[in-house]
Amino acid sequence: MKGDRVEIVIDAGGSSPRTYEITATRAGRRVEVANRRGLVEVSEVTRTGTPVRTARFMSSRILALVEHPADEA
Repeated sequence: MKGDRVEIVIDAGGSSPRTYEITATRAGRRVEVANRRGLVEVSEVTRTGTPVRTARFMSSRILALVEHPADEA
C-alpha cells in the first residue's frame, strides 16, 4: 500500500550506524521483508509480485528493522 515503509539501521563498522529506508512510492505497491540464509531482503513489490526495488543486508549487521504501515486516514 502506498506509504508503507521499512526503516533499517545498520552497523557500518564506523563510529555511527547508517539508516536506510524503503518506501512504497505508488498506489498498489507494498514493501515485503524476507529473511534468507543470513541475508535480509527488503523489496518494493507491485500488485502482481514483480519487485521494483530491492535492498539486501547481512542479518549480522542489522541493529534494527522497523516496519511502518501506511496511515488509513
